[in-house]
Amino acid sequence: MAFILGSWILMSLLDANRADDLVRFVQDAATWPAGRSHDQGGLGMHPGEHSTSDAAGARVVTGYGLAAVVSHLVGHAVAGRLRRR
Repeated sequence: MAFILGSWILMSLLDANRADDLVRFVQDAATWPAGRSHDQGGLGMHPGEHSTSDAAGARVVTGYGLAAVVSHLVGHAVAGRLRRR
């Protein structure tokens, strides 16, 4: 899960061709676990304000990055619990 989220962050920051099937698949797969955190539109922006590419990149990293970190931590916690049994 964290790998898919990290892959999408990287593809987004590198301006991958969103018409490509692989890129669309990774984006769709990353959007579901990111839930609402993937669209962090309120990061210091006012309604109607246009974002720059830097601001868009920051939103991708914070939104999907948060989901990647949480899924990674939960995965480690579950694996550790299962290993103890």
